[in-house]
Amino acid sequence: MFSRSASRSVVSSLRSFQAPVRHYNSAFGSSTPTSAFAGKKGSDGNYTVTLIPGDGIGPEIAQSVKEIFAAAKAPIKWEEVDVTPILKDGKTVIPDDAVTSIKKNTVALKGPLATPIGKGHVSLNLTLRRTFSLFANVRPCVSIQGYKTAYDNVNTVLIRENTEGEYSGIEHEIVDGVVQSIKLITREASERVARYAFHYASENGRNKVTAVHKANIMKMSDGMFLTACRAVAKEYPNISYDEDLLDRVCLRIATDPTPFADRVMVMPNLYGDILSDLSAGLIGGLGLTPSGNIGRDASIFEAVHGSAPDIEGKGLANPTALLLSSLMMLRHMGLFELADKIEKAALSTIAEGKAITRDLGGKAGTREYTDAILAKLK
Repeated sequence: MFSRSASRSVVSSLRSFQAPVRHYNSAFGSSTPTSAFAGKKGSDGNYTVTLIPGDGIGPEIAQSVKEIFAAAKAPIKWEEVDVTPILKDGKTVIPDDAVTSIKKNTVALKGPLATPIGKGHVSLNLTLRRTFSLFANVRPCVSIQGYKTAYDNVNTVLIRENTEGEYSGIEHEIVDGVVQSIKLITREASERVARYAFHYASENGRNKVTAVHKANIMKMSDGMFLTACRAVAKEYPNISYDEDLLDRVCLRIATDPTPFADRVMVMPNLYGDILSDLSAGLIGGLGLTPSGNIGRDASIFEAVHGSAPDIEGKGLANPTALLLSSLMMLRHMGLFELADKIEKAALSTIAEGKAITRDLGGKAGTREYTDAILAKLK
């Protein structure tokens, strides 16, 4: 289990990673009224969830999650879809079957997707965010019991605006050798993610929201983001609010992450991408970090690490990030006890250190690690 401090036991620190479910206090817990409905139970007693296995090691780690869910008797029916983009009316879009599935089920689990670098391809992750209005990315990073890093007390929550900023993809070449990339910030999107951050903090026992910015340089764009945050802060008098520069936050959190355990950090898109990966590094890397994307039409939970084509098909992949993301998904659906059961089996396996993958310092492969978790679920 990811504990809130290294001294706590695996069992006592259950529910450190939660998905957005209203009125459920945890390190990752509640939703706003604007987030998607968390799935419907079918007449057979099961929930249908869209599964996007992804590229590279994606299908391997997705298979591990499916086996673990089956052993835990999870009431989940997987509806696998392919999100390989197609051209439609001159635009790169997600295939209609995948869009229909995700909108129908409102909950999806996604493995890593690969986008060729520097070849003009639109990021599939960015396309998914736009297609389903996934306006907030929530990334909790909590120290893991039994896995030693340089830090024992990490417990951060970052909420990243997920739809605009530098990732708006607005670029053009002015003249030969001069490219302009436009950072787009809107009051509407800034206010929406700020309200989510404050609501999240109020529902999850975090008494402060910190807006992370570079308004000292980008006075208009980041200035608008801060204006939106300040306006929303007035609606939450019980939550204290402050602001800090991105570079200073990076320095402070890498020096001592303890002061950030009582707060939620909210920030524009690119800053969230950078700072969330930095925080993940404090607990052992992206292979141990879950993530949730919250939207109006759907919520998609994902492993944020790469597709790792260098180990594809070799049975070496670590499914922990996707598994933890799936537990966030279960809690988003209100299946708390089931999530706790799987989480205890998975993270106690890591804490024991007998059947862990090479990236965690062990010698086990995907199969051995998965089997060790399955054994604890019997």
